Amino acid sequence: MPNIKELEDLTTQVRRDIIRMVHKVNSGHPGGSLGCAEFFVSLYQDIMDRNESFDMDGINEDLFFLSNGHISPVYYSVLARSGYFPVEELNTFRLINTRLQGHPTTHEGLPGIRIASGSLGQGMSVAIGAAQAKKLNNDDKLVYSLHGDGELQEGQNWEAIMYASGKNVDNLISTIDLNQQQIDGSTDDVLPMGSLKAKFEAFGWTVVDIEKGNDITSIIDGLKEAKSLTGKGKPVCVLLHTVMGNGIDFMMHTHAWHGKAPNDEQLATGLAQNPETLGDY
Repeated sequence: MPNIKELEDLTTQVRRDIIRMVHKVNSGHPGGSLGCAEFFVSLYQDIMDRNESFDMDGINEDLFFLSNGHISPVYYSVLARSGYFPVEELNTFRLINTRLQGHPTTHEGLPGIRIASGSLGQGMSVAIGAAQAKKLNNDDKLVYSLHGDGELQEGQNWEAIMYASGKNVDNLISTIDLNQQQIDGSTDDVLPMGSLKAKFEAFGWTVVDIEKGNDITSIIDGLKEAKSLTGKGKPVCVLLHTVMGNGIDFMMHTHAWHGKAPNDEQLATGLAQNPETLGDY
């Protein structure tokens, strides 16, 4: 069993990393990053079967693809604190010629990053291709992906979602960050999507609901359930109900912090709400 307290402490430190990175360059996306901190920590520290050394082929290990690439701060923090590259490199976030671009890219060779992402709607297609490649290579490991709920307004997703079930891509677990917020407002105000559970099921997927998407125990239990449902002829969708800006009170439950950096006073407040646990970079 994972040590939940240790994972919670790591999550607190990841939240500190996120707001410090974005504050330093006055640029970035803290809201969705904070909302997915528990998910990333759970995925990389407990759920995924991953190799200690990174290679692009990812043979005989689980793979992860981030589709909503703007939440790179949480991705970079968890990769660094999972041993993929030095934690000190977080200091270079969004600087000129850094490996830690605002949206993840591959040509800089940052360990842990397998695709450039940020053009929303494309990650599902990539994840499906990787999952099919594993099947062709008789590799029994899984492919995971993460998508924003607002991102599903991109039509390419639904072609890919239809394809995955039609081709029985049952080694894929795609998680939707269901925070109901996007850059211009709530998803219901921008473009209501109705029941995503009903939609994915209608497209032939198996759906797992994680109602407490910012609770590590609930996330681990839900992802383990999702793993148990793979290999049964259908792709698996996880609906992760999160709170945008989770862990910093003035950032929570609002789209305002989708892509806005905290000022000095706001940074101090956010850090005070998340006391240092593992050491800042």
